[in-house]
Amino acid sequence: MNVKTVKCPTCGKPVPWVPESRYRPFCSERCKQIDLGAWAAEQYTIPVVEDDDLPPDAPGSDTTGKLN
Repeated sequence: MNVKTVKCPTCGKPVPWVPESRYRPFCSERCKQIDLGAWAAEQYTIPVVEDDDLPPDAPGSDTTGKLN
C-alpha cells in the first residue's frame, strides 16, 4: 500500500499523510510552533478586498452595520 506524503510547510521534509502522523501536515512539534509563531508575528497575511472595490450589490457591501 502506498502512503501519500506531503511536504512539511515549514522545512519541506516529507510527512506521511496518515492518522499516526501526530503533527501533520508538519513533521514535528518544532515546525508546528515555528508556523504558529509566524502567524502570531503577522508574517502571513490573508488578502482583503477593500469595500471600495466591491460592487454595490455584493454580499457584505452594506455599510449600515447590519449582518446580511
